[in-house]
Amino acid sequence: MSLSIRNQLPGTVTAIARGEVMASVKVGLAGGQELTAAVTLDALQELGLHTGSEVRALVKATEVALATGPVAGLSIRNQLPGTVSEVTRGGAMAGVKVAVGGSELTAAITADAATELDLKAGSPVVALIKATEVSLAAA
Repeated sequence: MSLSIRNQLPGTVTAIARGEVMASVKVGLAGGQELTAAVTLDALQELGLHTGSEVRALVKATEVALATGPVAGLSIRNQLPGTVSEVTRGGAMAGVKVAVGGSELTAAITADAATELDLKAGSPVVALIKATEVSLAAA
């Protein structure tokens, strides 16, 4: 199946915390970072996920925010440090590619934000992704 989602990060399920309807799934990425996904219990069962399962974490580029450093006092669980590898600016939006461990993330942000943050190749950034915006696919 082909998808328009550019961000497809391979990883391994390291922990699952089940709730009444949803589960919090921790995924270890190749570069040593950890990503958290909030998925329904139905999805967990349908995908047959358990600790040790190989997965792909899927995140739309529009759901990736960027900061120039770690952010404290924030409910966003996923804060992945990385380095900007490319910035493509348009009239209203910018596409920012970020090297995160052994993977690459793309963030779609406003051109104004890219300018204000002074983003360019080599800039250190932190990619911020809410756990509810991470989907999982069985590998």
